[in-house]
Amino acid sequence: MKKQLAPLVLFSLTILISLIHSTTAGAATSGSHNITRILAKHPGFSTFNHYLSITHLADEINRRQTITILAIDNAAMSSLLDKHLSVSTLKNVLSLHVLVDYFGAKKLHQITNGTTLVSSMFQATGSAAGTAGYVNVTNLKGGKVGFAAEDNDGLHSFYVKSIEELPYVISVLEISQPLSSADAEAPTAAPSDIDLIAIMSKQGCKAFADLLRVSKALPTFKETVDGGLTVFCPTDSAVSGFSTKYKNLTDAKKVSLLLYHGVPVYQSLQMLKSNNGIMNTLATEGANKYDFTVQNDGEDVNLETKVNTANIIGTLIDQDPFVVYKIDKVLMPRELFKGVKEDLAPAESPKAPKKKKTTTKKGKAPAADEDADSPADGPDADADSDDEKAADDNGVSGLNQGFRFVMALGSMGKGGRSPTVGNHPLPLDHEGLS
Repeated sequence: MKKQLAPLVLFSLTILISLIHSTTAGAATSGSHNITRILAKHPGFSTFNHYLSITHLADEINRRQTITILAIDNAAMSSLLDKHLSVSTLKNVLSLHVLVDYFGAKKLHQITNGTTLVSSMFQATGSAAGTAGYVNVTNLKGGKVGFAAEDNDGLHSFYVKSIEELPYVISVLEISQPLSSADAEAPTAAPSDIDLIAIMSKQGCKAFADLLRVSKALPTFKETVDGGLTVFCPTDSAVSGFSTKYKNLTDAKKVSLLLYHGVPVYQSLQMLKSNNGIMNTLATEGANKYDFTVQNDGEDVNLETKVNTANIIGTLIDQDPFVVYKIDKVLMPRELFKGVKEDLAPAESPKAPKKKKTTTKKGKAPAADEDADSPADGPDADADSDDEKAADDNGVSGLNQGFRFVMALGSMGKGGRSPTVGNHPLPLDHEGLS
């Protein structure tokens, strides 16, 4: 009997180890580094660390994988601060020091052909003109490595030492001087000086900008910019297809609809990609929730209302604390469009309990679910259920299932009944254990 059980026990242990490994691996790749904590262990970089936080670059760094931080010490930061750059301009300069590729100390000295161009976060965010956001990394003779912005002639900053490395996730390297770039150091407009209407009009959102221009909602957008504002601007074609519904709204409801497309906080694309959940809007007030859910699908970011779902398809401007994204649909809040559901499955759920089909009176079956069209029974209810089920299948319940499997097999060796997994008995020539 023991010889027969040995292969099964070994198999079950293999499954259990795999479950534990997949769970811990997922934890390791989520929130595995924190640049603020890394630099806090090195007081000589306290100024650099401080301004990474002030400019919100620290949050961006912590959400990215496979990056290299070119850190500069307090003395080198002083030379940069002496230029008296605005916070938004300083962010551009510091983002040039964040390479969106991994370079450990060893890799620096193994660069193919001795030199390479690497994209920085300044380039990746679309703030740089042309290729100004690329950094030239060159392995010089004698083991010396130089760095320079693509739009700057000559190598003026050099590798000093490795501060901390988490292989192929994040590398923090000290360089001798700040990287200089005319494009990164160019003055940027203060948020309150930004012409929101002009920006949207020139980049495929003119129809929405025209609605906002003549609306009482515009002052709220303008007043919110300095404190942080994220705008989701529907494309011209999306607004055109929505025009009939918009005309049927009262003036007050038109204002609410436009405010629904603004969020009173700065949300970079990386923040949106990593922070799923409910988001309040400029229209949110008291019992009027006017919220929607941010949901990621790989690299895609979706905005889900109780009525429809829009996708972010582009960025018009990203200048902390202000950002405008282009979306492919007009967001329709439940508060204005109750009972209207676009692009959704039929209201009747295929998983409806069979007991609802039982008769309640002689010869009469109960009516169909009267709340099928209610916003409260919209996609969120099903989505939450599916999310919880997925979490159970892939998380703790998976481990519990593995433990029960092993314990059942162990009990069988003591003369018990055949083990089961869930409600399914294992195919053993043996009596089962409940």
